[in-house]
Amino acid sequence: MAKLRLPDGKVLETAPGSSVADVALQIGPRLAKAAVAARLDGNPVDLSAKIPDEGEPTLEILTEKSDAALEILRHSLSHVMAQAVGRLYGNVKFAIGPAIENGFYYDFDLPERIKDEDLLRIEEEMRRIVAEKIPFVRRELTIAEARQLMTEKGQAYKVEMIDDLSKPADGSAGATSVSVYEDGDFVDLCRGPHVPDTSRAGAFKLTHVAGAYWRGDEKRPMLQRIYGTAFWDAKVLEKHLAQLEEAKKRDHRRIGVDMDLFSFHDEGPGFAFFHPRGMVIWNALTDFWRAVHRRHGYSEIRTPIILSESLWRQSGHWDHYRNNMYFTKIDEHDYAVKPMNCPGGLLVYKARPHSYKELPIKNAELGLVHRHEKSGVLHGLVRVRQFTQDDAHIFCLPEQVAEEVGKVIGLVRELYAPFGFEEMRVELSTRPEKDTIGSDEMWEMATSSLQQALDGSGLEYKVNAGDGAFYGPKIDFHLRDCIGRTHQCGTIQADFAMPERFGLTYVGADNQEHRPVMIHRAIFGSLERFLAIIIEHFGGAFPLWLAPTQFAVLPVSEKCNEYAQKVRDQLFDAGLRVEIDLRSDKIGAKIRDASLAKTPYMLVVGLREAENGGVALRERTAGDVGPATVELVIAAARKEIETFGKSRMAEGIETEV
Repeated sequence: MAKLRLPDGKVLETAPGSSVADVALQIGPRLAKAAVAARLDGNPVDLSAKIPDEGEPTLEILTEKSDAALEILRHSLSHVMAQAVGRLYGNVKFAIGPAIENGFYYDFDLPERIKDEDLLRIEEEMRRIVAEKIPFVRRELTIAEARQLMTEKGQAYKVEMIDDLSKPADGSAGATSVSVYEDGDFVDLCRGPHVPDTSRAGAFKLTHVAGAYWRGDEKRPMLQRIYGTAFWDAKVLEKHLAQLEEAKKRDHRRIGVDMDLFSFHDEGPGFAFFHPRGMVIWNALTDFWRAVHRRHGYSEIRTPIILSESLWRQSGHWDHYRNNMYFTKIDEHDYAVKPMNCPGGLLVYKARPHSYKELPIKNAELGLVHRHEKSGVLHGLVRVRQFTQDDAHIFCLPEQVAEEVGKVIGLVRELYAPFGFEEMRVELSTRPEKDTIGSDEMWEMATSSLQQALDGSGLEYKVNAGDGAFYGPKIDFHLRDCIGRTHQCGTIQADFAMPERFGLTYVGADNQEHRPVMIHRAIFGSLERFLAIIIEHFGGAFPLWLAPTQFAVLPVSEKCNEYAQKVRDQLFDAGLRVEIDLRSDKIGAKIRDASLAKTPYMLVVGLREAENGGVALRERTAGDVGPATVELVIAAARKEIETFGKSRMAEGIETEV
């Protein structure tokens, strides 16, 4: 009998040659009916996979309630979509079709252009395929067999992928066999797994069509990429589609244009141009960032944008990032534009001797970095070629790592709180399998220090095995915005290897030289990307402390313009951001325009206000608040700004009036 271990620790005996489906039925008919796929020794497999006759592998049956099953569903639907496109359009060349966060896509090369209005027709064909209950059948082929199969079918992209698998570019041993999946008349190169058959397709919707270069290379063919989303339950799908519609309304690219915050130009693709109103928000963010870091004992540094190529080889970035770096020559020597700030931070530390009594040293930098992103992946402020990282590098004693990481976790919470980002998903990413620097002992010490800090923080976290940086493990923070989307922003990385590469030392209590540990951390991450996130989170309706224009002074008629100007000057002299609307339009139009501009507060002034020396206060959402003096408005505004909106100005005014 073959043996296997179940998630509850029990050992189950099963007949030799049994499949996962056989085991599910052996456990119980209800489980067999609900089963979608499985994990065998942690690896996802189909229900048709065979249980090894030897050993005692672990087996977890996946059902629709399993998080991992949703990715399998979406990957299966990418195949169903490709099959539908193949049936509807002639001469289709298939590229790739993975599952992605919240959905799936497939890239196609075909002579006819697919438009968004064609998606319904493709969906209808997909539903016919679902109704046919076609099984997903896995076959193992030798490289030669797979290559011949795809060549006969005219699938050049698949042939290229097979060749790359058999002869990797890094010179390592290539694959000798590959797997393909058949569902009816469609055959695809795929490692799987998939749901048992097409009838298990759940609820799905095709969302849009976009262009995508083959393998992200603008020198390769432009393909047509169809995106879709899928869930097991139709109600969950409906909720997600509503979220997508809300996301369209909040798109930072549209709001950025409407509010005149930033722009992009063909003369600098992937490089954001910030306008005066956008710089107001930028400066509010960085002023807040600097104030908090000063309070937490950080010093601010600034390092050059261009550094020698030899430095990037020494740091290891050359081996891992050179394809995304920009290069130049100065006096016949090779230099690179920095894609990261850490090597510069290492040189600052190395500029003078240090004692153990100084540590930890906390150096923060709003560092401008450049990365050569492919044009096809550029996306507003979210994916750019030039961005500013709110970096900091903490140099500390090995025994200080867990404590300092714990302090950074507290700093993360403090920096996110004013934006309403109190719900976070936290991941601990461990050592990748390949291409890392540093010894096993270094990695073990770094990982245990991060884990200790997380355990002490009270935060729930999950381990993301093998997804650490090449120089150390990391903690990642994923924020949840107001419409439920998550965004990875903050990161903390423990690095024992880089200080060794750069020969960093401190003099210990024993008067001998020792090696410090380097903690890398960024909290906003990319300021540009974080700005995009908060634009969409607030829908452009920023809280008072962030708003480009905090007040609009609105005179009822031209007779009130002189007094309105005095009110404006009082607020301006108090350090508030204020605009005045001196147009001859009616007051209703002025109020409407100020509301559309998402101005937090409006001060309406008529003849009565001019006589009384006051204003009529309106709030962006609540409407009319009531009469108030200018002095009271200024005092209440300062309090709201200082408390980041926890003490709302309008409530303070209402109490007074």
